[in-house]
Amino acid sequence: MTASPAIATLPLRVAETRSLNPLIRLLRLEHAEGIALPGWAPGAHIQVQVRLPDGQADWRHYSLVDLEGVAGTPGFAPGTYTIAVRLEEGGRGGSRFMHQGLAPGDRVTVQPPRNDFPLEDGQSRAVLLAGGIGITPLASMAARCRAEGRPVDLHYAGRSRSLLAFADELKVLLGSGLRLHADDEAGGAGLDIGALLDGMTEGEPLYVCGPKPLLDAVLAATQARGWAPGRVHFELFSAPVVEAGDQPFEVELAQSGRRFTVPADQTVLDCLIDHGCDPLYDCKRGECGVCAVPVIEGEVDHRDYVLSQAEKDGGQVMQICISRAKGPRLVLDL
Repeated sequence: MTASPAIATLPLRVAETRSLNPLIRLLRLEHAEGIALPGWAPGAHIQVQVRLPDGQADWRHYSLVDLEGVAGTPGFAPGTYTIAVRLEEGGRGGSRFMHQGLAPGDRVTVQPPRNDFPLEDGQSRAVLLAGGIGITPLASMAARCRAEGRPVDLHYAGRSRSLLAFADELKVLLGSGLRLHADDEAGGAGLDIGALLDGMTEGEPLYVCGPKPLLDAVLAATQARGWAPGRVHFELFSAPVVEAGDQPFEVELAQSGRRFTVPADQTVLDCLIDHGCDPLYDCKRGECGVCAVPVIEGEVDHRDYVLSQAEKDGGQVMQICISRAKGPRLVLDL
């Protein structure tokens, strides 16, 4: 994504890097001129300009981490931003740049904090569910709840206990309010989404951040229980994944007549970018709705979290960052 000229970027410098585990690297960023940074509240993220292996510049978004509970308080003007980046094998190379291409003292260009996943005010218990690196925004939410004296429970799931970043710090912060669910722990309690939901009382909000399979399972379970959609707040922390049965298909751009083949392991959005097109987009996870495109012809396999069921059934618009064709061809109004 190209940074909008209307958005002033921040010239930051890497102040510290630290390995939290074999896959997750912590980076602390400070202003290159040594001045205070714009404040933010739990759930906010920054976008960092990365350099891909082919030399192209791109942007990646990373949630900001605060374990002190001060983010979002009046007058909050931090001296540094802290992020944690998981190394993603098989990606386009953005996370590898963040792991291997940056060292203390290096300059980075960053878009200021934006919050699409805010912690809402309230006195009821907040229940937080993190999968893998999805812990980053939820750790900040947990710290803020604790600082405010608000009841909070954090469930943190992952394949291995050794890969659960910030687990020790969160244990000190939350005590019995932290429940770890690591697949490799002998005698450990695996994540039981049904039990978690059944243990919540009416009106308690649920905040979820993690990979798509986790979010899909939670949304299916809450819908089956008749939960109102607004009670579940979520953010994805993974790129679109190849699903069983995904096939290549042709996409035609009606305004220019150009045609491309979208491979089974690529999104329409990335295919268009690779062919020199400049579509609008932001999150690349089917959450924000920025990449919505009218569909003139073809059947859409909707995989987003933006469109209503009626809009999906109508088949007249799709989110090209994540949705695909059910058939051999799509014609888009581009």
